[in-house]
Amino acid sequence: DEYQWKGPFYFIQGADPQVGMMKAWKCGNPKDGDDEWGEEMELTKQAVQAINKLNPKPKFFVLCGDLIHGMPGSQWRKNQEQDLKNVLKNTDQDVPLVFVCGNHDVGNTPTKETIDGYSKSWGDDYFSFWVGGVFFLVLNSQLFFDSSQCLDLKQAQDVWLDEQLAVARKQNCKHIIVFQHIPPFLRNPDEEHDYFNLEKPVRQEIMEKLHKAGIKAVFTGHYHRNAGGSYKGLEVVVSSAIGCQLGEDTHGLRVVVVTEEKLVHRYYTLKELNSQGIEKELLDMIAKQ
Repeated sequence: DEYQWKGPFYFIQGADPQVGMMKAWKCGNPKDGDDEWGEEMELTKQAVQAINKLNPKPKFFVLCGDLIHGMPGSQWRKNQEQDLKNVLKNTDQDVPLVFVCGNHDVGNTPTKETIDGYSKSWGDDYFSFWVGGVFFLVLNSQLFFDSSQCLDLKQAQDVWLDEQLAVARKQNCKHIIVFQHIPPFLRNPDEEHDYFNLEKPVRQEIMEKLHKAGIKAVFTGHYHRNAGGSYKGLEVVVSSAIGCQLGEDTHGLRVVVVTEEKLVHRYYTLKELNSQGIEKELLDMIAKQ
């Protein structure tokens, strides 16, 4: 049923609740300083409250990685996961949750064990789904960043992605949209590689593949600031965090409206979304049938 276009809709994108990071960042101890996470719990509650107030309801709420701060095997990881789930389960039952894995969820250098651990807690590390004639792909970007300990899993995702793109071509979908944690680039396809983007050769290969497949946009997080750019008309959207901010942006969520012709998105602070909801211009787009 969801293969068919039924008119404009919208979804909510969030990133990096990263439960435990704010304390670790403040005390300058990123490895072991994540033993408190009350601030992140309050911010995630505000995000859930804002989503629950929205009318009409979003088609889904996607969290683009770094759900928690504790790396695989770290002391507070299980407690952070449980507390985050306890908050997220208050999301309106008509708004499905979509989880994307980040480096803190599967490790900077993931292994079969760390990915299995993530999958048991949150679901598959990569998968696809349809909503109203639009095809969505969730990717494990950590396999693009460093797959040295799980080359077979990287290869499996590559094969699967090619198969999925072939499916999308056959089904004549309106748009193809990708979610992943690490952005291919932050502002410019030719920028230098650092912690917050992918290495240039890997980036080029992925962007060219996605561009040729007709993908409209890649929505990401990881940077804890808003950023973005385009590659041959393919938009890379980098959304700031629900949790710890590393720049001048404020804790927030992105509203993404999908029309027959285009995607329109805007980043709202949690306060804005809670108090005012979505602005009329976007609501009018959603209402057009």
